[in-house]
Amino acid sequence: GRYRLLRMNQRAGGARPPRMLRLDVKSLPLDSGISGPLQQAIRQTLEAGQQVLVFLNRRGFAPTLLCHDCGWLSECPRCDARMTVHQRSGVLRCHHCGYDERLPHQCPQCNHVDLRPVGAGTERAEERLKVLFPDYPILRVDRDSTARKDAMHNLFSTIQRGQPSILVGTQMLAKGHHFPRVTLVAILDADDGLFSGDFRASERMAQLIVQVAGRAGRAEEPGKVIIQTHLADHPLLVQLTEQGYFAFAEQALDERRAAGLPPYSHLALLRAEAHKPGQAEGFLDEACAAAERLVAEQRLPGIELLGPVPAPMERRAGRFRAQLLIQANTRAPLHRLISAWLLVLEQLPSGRQVRWSLDVDPVDLY
Repeated sequence: GRYRLLRMNQRAGGARPPRMLRLDVKSLPLDSGISGPLQQAIRQTLEAGQQVLVFLNRRGFAPTLLCHDCGWLSECPRCDARMTVHQRSGVLRCHHCGYDERLPHQCPQCNHVDLRPVGAGTERAEERLKVLFPDYPILRVDRDSTARKDAMHNLFSTIQRGQPSILVGTQMLAKGHHFPRVTLVAILDADDGLFSGDFRASERMAQLIVQVAGRAGRAEEPGKVIIQTHLADHPLLVQLTEQGYFAFAEQALDERRAAGLPPYSHLALLRAEAHKPGQAEGFLDEACAAAERLVAEQRLPGIELLGPVPAPMERRAGRFRAQLLIQANTRAPLHRLISAWLLVLEQLPSGRQVRWSLDVDPVDLY
């Protein structure tokens, strides 16, 4: 066949695979996202002369800023998203479009001054870890801390010296790095991938956990991975931590087979965006009608049109976004439809008012 499955059954240098543990944080107090049992595990690792990697795939100090008096939230004026607090640089920044503004000293809605960061990012975790473990270096590795020239090289040089320390970082730390003294990996929040509306979110979560876990115990000392979660009994998470990625993949594939999702069906996603509300959906309405005509005329079996609907983030960088999903039982009818459909789409007058793209086998539905 065209594809071949290759399994890596051994780690480089004969290192043992790390042990994965789910830490149920339901009802546990979290100090900037860090539970008491995790703090204890970090302390034991540092006192043993080893290094710790704390993973949180969220940059900044906190995901949003809240007014305790009126409930105002720091929302981006150009996106349907909240701006992240960057305490050190003193700005609110949207991680979707890049818009930023100075951190306000009072609420722009009610003028009260009780503004509170909500949630935790790498910057906040770094600050709290410095308080909890003042005798050890805390090194943050994310896009913000490595923006300056040579910053990444200097950070990794410090890590490679091997002294007991804590690395705090995002996906930048997840793969491609060899930290022989890291024996504990702490994943602060594994739950995002279990709540998403995108059916591939749990797959991406599992891949990320496996990649981050691969940083632990790469030399003589065995590694351990502690995953903080509110869903410790979630079947996919149980399979991943107790039986490994391939057992997780088999269960995830069983769920997709039952739901008729890829790879047991085939998708195409028509995306559109425009400056004015309604323009993108208007174009997609015409596109959907054209596709339905082509399906009927060519008698294409097993094709379903879903939408159009607003995109999960409807407004981004000042543009309004919508999408139309095409699902097919087999690939050949889908490709026949797309070949004829593209010719029609290019002639639609409404298509000149929008920016559109057609994504076959979309990796995500956003």
